Amino acid sequence: MNQQHLWHGNLQHHGLEHRPPLEIVAAEGCCVQARDGRRYLDAMAGLFCVNVGYGRREIVDAVAAQMARLPYYPLTQSHPPGIALAARLAGLLPQGLDKVFFCNSGSEAVETALKMARQYGRQKHPGENRYKIIARHRGYHGFTMGALSATGQSPRRTAFEPLVPGFLHVPPPDPYRCGFCAGQAGCTLDCAAEIERLIRMEGPATVAAVIAEPVIGGGGIFPAPEGYLERLREICDRYGALLILDEVITGFGRTGKLFAFEHAGVRPDILTVAKGLTSAYLPLGAAVATAEVFEAFLSAGAPETKFTQLSTFGGHPASCAAAMANLDILLRERLWENAARVGGYLLERLRALSSPVIGEVRGRGLLLGIELVADRQTRAPLAEGRVVAAQSALREAGVLVGRNSDTVPGYGNVLELSPPLILTEAQAGTIVQALESVLAGMG
Repeated sequence: MNQQHLWHGNLQHHGLEHRPPLEIVAAEGCCVQARDGRRYLDAMAGLFCVNVGYGRREIVDAVAAQMARLPYYPLTQSHPPGIALAARLAGLLPQGLDKVFFCNSGSEAVETALKMARQYGRQKHPGENRYKIIARHRGYHGFTMGALSATGQSPRRTAFEPLVPGFLHVPPPDPYRCGFCAGQAGCTLDCAAEIERLIRMEGPATVAAVIAEPVIGGGGIFPAPEGYLERLREICDRYGALLILDEVITGFGRTGKLFAFEHAGVRPDILTVAKGLTSAYLPLGAAVATAEVFEAFLSAGAPETKFTQLSTFGGHPASCAAAMANLDILLRERLWENAARVGGYLLERLRALSSPVIGEVRGRGLLLGIELVADRQTRAPLAEGRVVAAQSALREAGVLVGRNSDTVPGYGNVLELSPPLILTEAQAGTIVQALESVLAGMG
């Protein structure tokens, strides 16, 4: 089909007629089908998002019923699907994390959280100037200007600079290449301590929030080490900064828990979610705040303290209906347990592969990364062209995987796996066999 009018995101179009993107026409379970009839195991669940798998008729039926009943109404007023979904999300989260602001995407959820944090800082701490946001290098938080400013991936930022002022970045947890733990017996959590140092250097009265993914996703799959999120919670409490946890990728079962922060037993002040909320059947995101944050926006005598944001399509009735049906499936089938079980099996199988180009395999649940290197002793990253070739060879073998493109110059060397949470051990074996075959030719 002629693609001359379609502008694809994050794709160089020069010469695209000679290397057209896959045109996917159908999908079922963990597999997608291209126009030429070929089927692929989608080991990325689209973009980290089709958690319950493709072809779930009950989500389609729920959306159709809602569209027939009420196709649209804005949440400047209210509607039953929005009320029901907000209550359901509150019931899944820790007590007190229960004020739900709906939007359209993960980027918008983060943008909303950042605005909440800045306005909260001004209203909770009058006379101070709490506007700075501390984020991590390699983290990805979205494409809107605020979320992009929080993103710690310079190739994604450069074309749009100058960005929003007040965003600061620190090194991420990366045990494989850590500059803090080198020569130490284990993780020292000095990367978390760097956040405290930065707050002290900038002045606590200028810092509104710290934002972090519990597992850095598109930046190369970096799970927070044990004790890391707990340390962030302690630091934020000590200096009065909000802790924003970005679970756009990790939320709704992907890491083997319903939410990734459950691994650490912490509670964020603001949580951002999207992708797995509807399993991408329709667009929907949300920023969920604690009652303590929400109360800073209440005033009988100063109406301007309201949260000065709205979203035309945020919390669309049909999207909320899709989310309710999606959560029915997720909870009924307890898919986070399958993510933990099959993800553990897949991680073990991948770590058992013998290849000179595999530097490290890491991840949690069904969110895994394979870092490819040119030399295992020096840990020099494999040339990006060879990583792209491996990704293409895997596609030819019938398995679609991701790659951490445009994150750090010279380090686009991580193959990423994020399959639907219904993945079976047999399908995990298919992924391993394809990787083993492709990487064997790269030694």
